[in-house]
Amino acid sequence: MSLDLQATDTSSLRAAMVDRLTSAGVLTNPQLRGALLRVRREVLLPHAYVRVSGPGADPIDWRLLDGTNPEDHQEWLDLIHSDESILLQRDGEPLDTLTRGPVTGGHMTSMSTYTPATIEALQSLGLAPGLRYLELGPGPGVSLALAATITGPGLATGVERDAHMAAFAQLNLHRLGIGAAMVEGDALDGHEPRAPYDRIHSGIGVPCVPPAWVEQLAPGGRLLTTLATRTPSWPGQLLVTRSNRGRDEAVLRGRPRGYRPMRGYRWLSALDHRARVEADPGTARPTRLVPPPDDAYGFWLAAAYLAPGLVRDFQAGTLTIVAPEDDSWAVAGPGDETVRVHGPRDVWAELEDLHVRWEEAGRPDTYQVDLTDGAGAQTVTSGAAPMALTWTLPPLATVPRPTP
Repeated sequence: MSLDLQATDTSSLRAAMVDRLTSAGVLTNPQLRGALLRVRREVLLPHAYVRVSGPGADPIDWRLLDGTNPEDHQEWLDLIHSDESILLQRDGEPLDTLTRGPVTGGHMTSMSTYTPATIEALQSLGLAPGLRYLELGPGPGVSLALAATITGPGLATGVERDAHMAAFAQLNLHRLGIGAAMVEGDALDGHEPRAPYDRIHSGIGVPCVPPAWVEQLAPGGRLLTTLATRTPSWPGQLLVTRSNRGRDEAVLRGRPRGYRPMRGYRWLSALDHRARVEADPGTARPTRLVPPPDDAYGFWLAAAYLAPGLVRDFQAGTLTIVAPEDDSWAVAGPGDETVRVHGPRDVWAELEDLHVRWEEAGRPDTYQVDLTDGAGAQTVTSGAAPMALTWTLPPLATVPRPTP
């Protein structure tokens, strides 16, 4: 027995999803609300991987849900209308020969970002009918479909590097009758043939802004991307606004989460050290720094750049920060005036010093990015004050690019 996804009535599920997001204060834009009610997610997300293994497992065990299979149908429908990320593709695999059931090994190379993040991004961009829209790394095309529903047919373009995913998404967009173009190509190059764009959204994190993106932004346009560091713990979101006279303002702010980095970018991880940290948290000593709250995004974003090589273990019972390449860590507690440290690198001392500098800089929660440095570097500053925090974004060339 098989199910016809085109004939499946999911309007009540979409309405419940929209009501939930509206009640939570996440969804505020009426046009985006209408798009979420119209775009049939089941056509764009006809299958989904569910992780079976716990954290740290290698290889990972997965289960593939097939939306056309009656045994998977309800679980799949609930998942694709939830706030979870939807995992679609392992290791760049073809998407037309997948088999439901248990699968072992591989790493996810494409997904649909969890819905609250998509809503936040599209609302920040201020989409409106008639605007030319470019999406970089759209994966299965959910956010591209929502944007195209708002801007109108023929104005939204997606650039997807993976040929299988590009063809998969274009076919499904066509099935929905959404007039958006999916182009196979390198997202770092943008898509010059249809430039300039009024809105550009990157679904991949980059260490700095590719020059092509800025060049393809129209006067009055906006560009939104995640700036990726080596840590997934403290991402930054960059919003570039171009005035009608062509001058760019780029504002970087810390966020609780961000998009995954471009392929070839190697994140640090605390997983391999978790058992050792639990067995030996380190030597206790006094601290002059009360652990900053999680929502002190301006501080933690600065730490990603000015105390590089650190990663937080968010699953630990107390604030735990690891420098995996230096075999060092810091564990806050047991009280507010103590911390435990281990290894040759005094992780906590670096954070104490940085916190003093952050205080002296006025506790900034946003930073300005200069994209026009004559030498090609992109510099970040918290302001013009003498004690301002400053750093330079790493160039794209530092990120390994996979071979075809």
